[in-house]
Amino acid sequence: MMALALTVAAQGQTETIDSTQFVAVYDYECRTQDADGLDVTDRMQLAVQVGRTVTKSMPLSAYQRTDEITSADAAMEFQEAMLHMPTVWTGYPEGQTTVREFIFPHEFEGSEPTPDIVWTLTNDTLTVSGYYCQTATCKFRGVAWTVCYTEEIPSSAGPWRLRGLPGLIVKAESEAHTFCLTELRKEASSITAPEQRPDVQRMKYAKLLKHRNEIYGNRQYAKNPTYYVPDLGGSINNMDVLNHDDQQLVFANGRPLLTKAHVYQPLELK
Repeated sequence: MMALALTVAAQGQTETIDSTQFVAVYDYECRTQDADGLDVTDRMQLAVQVGRTVTKSMPLSAYQRTDEITSADAAMEFQEAMLHMPTVWTGYPEGQTTVREFIFPHEFEGSEPTPDIVWTLTNDTLTVSGYYCQTATCKFRGVAWTVCYTEEIPSSAGPWRLRGLPGLIVKAESEAHTFCLTELRKEASSITAPEQRPDVQRMKYAKLLKHRNEIYGNRQYAKNPTYYVPDLGGSINNMDVLNHDDQQLVFANGRPLLTKAHVYQPLELK
């Protein structure tokens, strides 16, 4: 695990671009199948930092990360790797959305003008996570969503890339995906920009989306998550094995190396 700690420490400081008004923590579920076609539900949490001009949505481990990584942190990162949740900056740069994600063995960054989501508001109301909510529907990037939002929290933010309603999104559900607010933290924290490292491959977001869906959407992926890497050994500079709850977690270059996966359920189709 020493190599992992050194990897995190070597990333250095990043630019502060906004400060939080609050942090929303969501449970995320993805309903899918394993390599044998059996139904499974994968789960993780994500943190959404809501600032005045920038919203940053990320896996919870990325929000909590410190220079010292524990076995529990490593297990969390492995679970998150199964779900392919990127870090998303909405409003950075101004008017743009920036997405950063790791697709072994490289880290990628894509950007585009922040897309408008066309919502249809309904008259349905209900209570979710203790908040009085109204409902709305949309079809975003080929995926149909039904969401609950609350005007008790005057913010247009939401989990991942969902946004643009007259209140915070408390719950969002599609055929395969569910986000549900579990905690609202009133805490002061810095919202940082993507780290400017030379090894990050930058491109237009449409190209990154196509690359992601082609790799993870391939039939081979669930049985062999690194099928697309022609020289796996040559792509690994260092490797660490951590035992956690009688399981071996393998980290390559400081990142989880999946040896098995589940059928990919894209959040965006196009």
